[in-house]
Amino acid sequence: MRVFESLADVGACVGQRVGSSDWLTVSQERIDRFAQATDDHQWIHVDAQRARSGPFGTTIAHGFLTLSLLPHFFETTVQIRNVRMALNYGLNRVRFVAPVPVDSRLRAHLTLLGCEPVDAAGVQLQWEVSVEREGASKPVCVAELLTRQYP
Repeated sequence: MRVFESLADVGACVGQRVGSSDWLTVSQERIDRFAQATDDHQWIHVDAQRARSGPFGTTIAHGFLTLSLLPHFFETTVQIRNVRMALNYGLNRVRFVAPVPVDSRLRAHLTLLGCEPVDAAGVQLQWEVSVEREGASKPVCVAELLTRQYP
């Protein structure tokens, strides 16, 4: 985990890969819980028997499940001290480049693209997040995430 003492310290890293998260396994239980939470019960995610004869030979995680793991990946990669509040501000771009078969191990690589001042002495951080599947040649998700941090 990379620890920053202040927002200014983070801002000094624009253009750099800041770190990589821990690995996380995407189990069928996690996929099923996400399906329950979002009412997205498409067979390719939740019906293991039918998915065996589908295009991937097994169930796959929802793309939005992969995206929803970004806060976890940040938590295990970056700590910014002296921040009283952090908010997800939005996404500029998201691509689901490859499927996430059940029981895949994922991790994220975080690159800081920008750091701009915002109201109340805060900063807006622009991150490129590339989510890797262990053993795969290309990422499963690439997103540009905006967060706002307030001291």
